[in-house]
Amino acid sequence: MTKEQRHKNMSHIRNKNTKAEVMLRRALWHQGVRYRKNYSVLPGKPDIVINRCHIAIFVDGDFWHAKGHQEHPGEQIGSNKEYWQKKLKRNVERDKEVNDELTDMGWLVLRLWESDIKKDLQKCVGMICEYCGK
Repeated sequence: MTKEQRHKNMSHIRNKNTKAEVMLRRALWHQGVRYRKNYSVLPGKPDIVINRCHIAIFVDGDFWHAKGHQEHPGEQIGSNKEYWQKKLKRNVERDKEVNDELTDMGWLVLRLWESDIKKDLQKCVGMICEYCGK
């Protein structure tokens, strides 16, 4: 890919309202679970927050949060490897910091991978409903 092509691709990646997030939100809504989305009151701005159950849900992208590469994030990168490894490693560290902060505040933190939501949506919804008592 040329630099311009890569820039165009990367600029079109969303940080909210991703397909996985929308799928999960719709399924939760149909189960009667009411929530807030992109709740900026809490640290890390969780994608979905169920206030009455004190649950903060993050829908993590497999690439951006280095799924399967926790020890060596960015290993799958071909170009500008040093930059991406550093960036992805910091994303994983930031996720841990946010988890700790929310947990200290009394919130249950659930981190779901976009691939898991797309693969088995009902399992993810069932897990959330189990914690929420629905």
